[in-house]
Amino acid sequence: MLKFFTIIALTGLFSCGNDVKNRPTKNIEANIERIHTDLDKLINVGADLEIIAEGFTWVEGPLWVEEAAMLLFSDIPPNKVFKWTEQGGLALYLEPSGYTSNRARGGEVGSNGLLLDRRGNLVLCQHGDRRIARMDALLSHPEAKYTTLAAKWKGKKLNSPNDIVERSNGDLFFTDPPYGLNDQHIEQQELDFCGVYKLDTMGRLSLLIDSIHRPNGIAFSPNENRLYVGNSDNQKPMLYAFDITPDDSLKSAGIVFDFSKFGGGPDGFKVDKNGNIFASGPGGIWIFNSSYELIGKIHIKQRVSNCCLADNDKTLYITASNQVLRLRMR
Repeated sequence: MLKFFTIIALTGLFSCGNDVKNRPTKNIEANIERIHTDLDKLINVGADLEIIAEGFTWVEGPLWVEEAAMLLFSDIPPNKVFKWTEQGGLALYLEPSGYTSNRARGGEVGSNGLLLDRRGNLVLCQHGDRRIARMDALLSHPEAKYTTLAAKWKGKKLNSPNDIVERSNGDLFFTDPPYGLNDQHIEQQELDFCGVYKLDTMGRLSLLIDSIHRPNGIAFSPNENRLYVGNSDNQKPMLYAFDITPDDSLKSAGIVFDFSKFGGGPDGFKVDKNGNIFASGPGGIWIFNSSYELIGKIHIKQRVSNCCLADNDKTLYITASNQVLRLRMR
């Protein structure tokens, strides 16, 4: 069953530089597709999808900060992180966010995935600097000062860290495809693979997987005994599941979903407290239950890159090309 609903624009876009300007409300069409009755537990198919900010280049890495009631997200090509709040709207939060060198280069140089670690620090996947970095400033007073957490594997530069997740014990797991290396005149790939890594609390880096061609989104199951990794490779656009063994090696647990027939692959995704998976993919957000059954889709015209959950899994924020969207759920 297909339902159509209205997208309501709440706030506007930023102009050149750091100025933020509001735009008049506008409506566009989108739709939610109910494939399985399990979707009814999560979403009202007649709900409104809201545009909360727009006018960007390519947005990614949405992160909801509960304590500050703010959404952070990366706009990758211009090398910026923005914040959005219900009361204050849109504002520039951090610049530069992913490339700190003075040497000019093109491509996707900014930050991608963002993480708030268990100590309240902002951790960034920095495309341009090719590292996992921590912002050395308070969330309330952001500054472009960073400490490198991981930048090399066996003496060679990482490709361009893309997405990241933290285990409850503080270990960081991240993906490292080459999407930030699209200016080969300046930065060249040194590793002959794209990896999935673990960075433990002692700062030790471990390679977990080197067999996925384009590892991208990453998330844990609610009990953290399973790791999900998306492969954005056009030849094998899969969402994979891996069991985490006692020594933290990964054992294949099969394929959650094969996107081969749908003209694209998975990008960023999130898992809610009940194990439901909200995955960006061709045409919008794909929703799977904990048994990996496809239960619904949020169809979006713009190319969707990622999403995040907020308000005890009652709100879904979506980054889609030049827009940031919000869906109120049940």
